[in-house]
Amino acid sequence: MDAIEIEAKNIDEAIGKACQEFNVPREKLNIEIISEGSTGFLGLGSKKAKIKASILSLGIDLESAFDLPKEEKKEVELSQPLTIKKEIPVAEPSPTRPAISDKLEEPSAVPLAQRAKTILEGILTRMHLDFPISIEETSDTILLTINGDGGGLLIGKRGQNLDAIQYIVNKAAMKTPDERKVIIIDTESYRKRRAESLNALARELAEKVKKTRKPVTVGHMNAHDRRIIHLALQNDDAIVTRSRGEGEYRKIVILPARIATRESRS
Repeated sequence: MDAIEIEAKNIDEAIGKACQEFNVPREKLNIEIISEGSTGFLGLGSKKAKIKASILSLGIDLESAFDLPKEEKKEVELSQPLTIKKEIPVAEPSPTRPAISDKLEEPSAVPLAQRAKTILEGILTRMHLDFPISIEETSDTILLTINGDGGGLLIGKRGQNLDAIQYIVNKAAMKTPDERKVIIIDTESYRKRRAESLNALARELAEKVKKTRKPVTVGHMNAHDRRIIHLALQNDDAIVTRSRGEGEYRKIVILPARIATRESRS
């Protein structure tokens, strides 16, 4: 389906309609805001929000990104659990040693981090990018860092391409319910730079709220970016942060604590 234009009361509602129209989550859509709309004066002269939506494309067929050429001797099967075959030497049967098969196929013993790295390598290969990937693993996350100079293509506008790749790797690599680690894809320290930028923005807006004593709304953000804003200001007793709106890309409102208290009581 080509790009379509959608009108709604606000941007969040328009994005929600786009997700329904394409039947995909928000992170797999490319959204261009044409008009944010306005409420008008006393309901007069109001204008609807308008966006242009299309399926996010990285210039490759992501469904076939894992069908690597045979000569590269790498194969990633998304629909079946990864399996390995272990060659077992065949010993002569004896009264104390029963005969065994010469081959033993085990359930996937490949660690989650290695599976994720293999899938990411498949995507990069189909993008004609030959970049090494390093792995850092903690108790709850797996960080795969792409080391190369193709950051612009991989990151995309506001990290949309990187988020799309990360979404695919997470979905493809998770094979069992007990694998609950979050897989993070990064390149050129984009995640760190983004976090630093959002932390600086949070502090700047917090100071503005304290001076003006009026709430400030931060534009549409994904869940990861909203969490950074919340954490950056969670220890500031003078202000409160709240998420508002619908859909994947909600807004954050930073408001004085006294206003937040009054709202909670009403």
